[in-house]
Amino acid sequence: MRTGIDFLMATATPSYTAPSPTDDHPMSTTEAAIGAPANGTKVIGLISAGHFYSHFFTLLLPPLFPLLHGVYGVSYTALGLAVSVYSITTGLLQAPMGFMVDRHGARRILLAGLLVESVAFALIGVFPVYGALVALMAVAGAADSVVHPADYTILSASVDRARMGRAFSIHTFAGFAGSAVAPFTVLALTAAFGWQAALTACGLAGVAVVGVMWLQSDLLRDRETAEADARGARAGGGGVRLLLTLPIVMALLFYVGISITGRGVSEFGVTSLHLLHGIDLTRAGAVVSAYLFSMPIGVLIGGVIADRVSRHDVVAASCFVIVGGCVIAIGSLDLDLTAVMALLVVAGLANGIVAPSRDMLVRRVTPPGQTGKVFGFVSTGFNIGGTVGPVTYGWILDHVDPRAVFWLAGTMALLTMLTVLETGRRGRSAAPG
Repeated sequence: MRTGIDFLMATATPSYTAPSPTDDHPMSTTEAAIGAPANGTKVIGLISAGHFYSHFFTLLLPPLFPLLHGVYGVSYTALGLAVSVYSITTGLLQAPMGFMVDRHGARRILLAGLLVESVAFALIGVFPVYGALVALMAVAGAADSVVHPADYTILSASVDRARMGRAFSIHTFAGFAGSAVAPFTVLALTAAFGWQAALTACGLAGVAVVGVMWLQSDLLRDRETAEADARGARAGGGGVRLLLTLPIVMALLFYVGISITGRGVSEFGVTSLHLLHGIDLTRAGAVVSAYLFSMPIGVLIGGVIADRVSRHDVVAASCFVIVGGCVIAIGSLDLDLTAVMALLVVAGLANGIVAPSRDMLVRRVTPPGQTGKVFGFVSTGFNIGGTVGPVTYGWILDHVDPRAVFWLAGTMALLTMLTVLETGRRGRSAAPG
């Protein structure tokens, strides 16, 4: 029996069909002739495997904060700063890496970045010193900067655009699945073998996945750079000028809001529930995992929706109203853990549905051949949120009420609703055709 994911992957890569005049991303005759490769499903699988580990790594440390708080002898704010260093280096390098991907191709850059990131996380378990933690998080963040520009470039070159929403949803599904698996995995391994062995094992698993990707790397097709750049220039220019256009800047702000909202629940939800309800970390991790595991399901649903609707901004805004309401309720009402888990499931589904529409909003205003730099730039919004969010949430845990973690995350979701509606409006006014 074919699973839902098998079906989506199969339908994401049919033979190429020429775009209609109303399509949201114009394509030249040459590009149409290239079409989607026959092994596009394998490409989606390989890219999604790398994206799984990219997200898996980002949530290895936060569930261990109550333990690392004592191991390193530092405050929660200092631990949040270490996570912020990761986001700062990724954010600073992600847009430049997008330019490199468009110029030199995505394949080798992607594999090198994932390898370095995996080794960095393995070494965090080897050197239990706070200074080493900060330095290795900086290295890991720099390596992770290649993932989004490289992934979206390869997918855009490989998949029929009529099914692009579902292709993006599978890619994002894998990332969310990595986030969902990470807390439970690292906590279970820590309980069995200690936190150092747990982190080292997780890093080495990433190295093994990069090896599998390398053995099949000939399937990862890059665009012909010079031709793509010429098409992008004819479609409205490239370089920094393109990135500073209003629709893409608005998309950047949209990503900032998504990041701050999600990090409050996924990275600080375990510690907040531990402090609020007096439960052990494993149980708190299980409650937050309800949110993390429901997001990938929402992503798959969102991929089908994204291919069937044109108003991706309305879909995303509606979901953020749901996310904001659920998360604020967790921080404001005296709920038992069953009710908290139920609200997190609803919030996770809504947050997952957003993702494919988010990517389609960006793709709508991206000229051909400029995918790496545009997605690299707007994805920097995740890192801006990742820089501000962890330190802010850590400060809240040190000095305020843990409930305020949920209040801030929910409020940011509601503010992001306004941003995404404006992003959609700007995108429709700027879209060609």
